[in-house]
Amino acid sequence: MAEIINLNQFRKARDKADKQARAAENRVVFGRPKKVKTLAEKKAAIESDRLEGHRLKSPDEE
Repeated sequence: MAEIINLNQFRKARDKADKQARAAENRVVFGRPKKVKTLAEKKAAIESDRLEGHRLKSPDEE
């Protein structure tokens, strides 16, 4: 015979697990301090400028 389960408890447990997974993802995405974020943005801008400086032709000339 099959085991009897309470569907309401099953639904609540599933929703709780989903919320915990979403919270873990958000901690990774939004959990960086402002100093680290600005440093990463500055490094990306410097790298973009360096890469743009190595172009032989600008995109408008093509």
